[in-house]
Amino acid sequence: MNTFVTLSTRQRMPVIGLGTWKSTSGQVKQAVHTALECGYRHFDCAAAYENEKEVGEALALWVGPGKALQREEVFVTSKLWNTKHDPQDVEEACRTSLADLGLSYLELYLMHWPIAFQRGKELMPRKEDGSICYSDTHYRDTWTAMESLVDRGLVKAIGLSNFNARQTDDISMARHKPIVNQVQLHFSALLNAIHILGVCVTAYSPLGSGDRPWASANEPSLLADPRLGAIAQRYKKTPAQVILQWHIQRGVVCIPKSVTPSRIQQNLNVFDFSLSEEDTKSIESFNHNKRFIAPTVEVKRVWRDAEHPHFPFHDAY
Repeated sequence: MNTFVTLSTRQRMPVIGLGTWKSTSGQVKQAVHTALECGYRHFDCAAAYENEKEVGEALALWVGPGKALQREEVFVTSKLWNTKHDPQDVEEACRTSLADLGLSYLELYLMHWPIAFQRGKELMPRKEDGSICYSDTHYRDTWTAMESLVDRGLVKAIGLSNFNARQTDDISMARHKPIVNQVQLHFSALLNAIHILGVCVTAYSPLGSGDRPWASANEPSLLADPRLGAIAQRYKKTPAQVILQWHIQRGVVCIPKSVTPSRIQQNLNVFDFSLSEEDTKSIESFNHNKRFIAPTVEVKRVWRDAEHPHFPFHDAY
C-alpha cells in the first residue's frame, strides 16, 4: 500500500500527517518530536494555530544539514489566515510563517477559509456586539496574490481549505491551480466533486475532533459508534485506525491531531491491513449529514460566519 499520494505538481505527499490544530504551547514541540521519531514526514500547520514557532523548534532538531533528515524528506503545510486575504498582506503572512517554522520554503500553502476578515493583527476582529468584522476581499483576488508565492519560490504549491465544490471549481482555471482542498470529509459527494477537478483531498479532523471548542454533549461521537467498534474488532485495530484506513483507500490524505505518544504511533500504523469492500460501504453509511467543524455561536446555535457571501457550507458539498 502506498504511503503517499502523487500530487499534480509531482510532489509526493505522505497520506498520514500530524495535525497541529489545538496542540497547545508546551505540547506541540514534543508531539512533533515524537511524530518524527515514529516516522511521520508530513506536518500540517497554520498561522491561526499560534504554535508554528514551537513546530519550527522541533523541526530544527531533526531537519537540515548534518541532521537526521534532509529538508526534502519532510512535507510541511501552512495556511493563510482570514485577516491576511488582502493581496498586499499575502506575502508578508507567508514569510512570517516561514520565519516561525524556520524554513526557507513550504511544500504547500493553503487559503484557510474562503471568508475574508477585516485586515489587522487581531486574529478574530469583532464589532461591539461580538460579531466578526468581515472584509469584502474576494478569494479570487487573494488567490492571485498566492500565485506569486509560487513564482518567488516561497512555496512549492498552493491550495485551499474549507472551500466547497463550487468555490473549488471557481479557482480551478487559475494560472497556478489548487492542488489540494483540505476539508472536513466524511461523505463521498464532496470527495467525488473535488477529485473530478483534479484536486487532491486532505481530511482534517478525520477522527471527529471530539475536543473542538464548540462541541456539545448531545452530538454523535464518531469513534464511539458501536458499528465502527465491531468492524475494528474484526481487524484487531482501533476505531481510529479503521477510519484512517477507510479514508486512505478512497485516496484521501489524513492529518489526525494528537499529543499522546501512543496515539501518534497508532495513527501511523495503518498500512498493514485493508478494509473489505463491504466494510468500506458500511462505514460510508454511518454519515449523519452533520458538519463538526463549522464554528458556531450561542443564543440560538448558528454557524458563526453564515451571513458572509463566501460562506462555504450553504452548498450541500
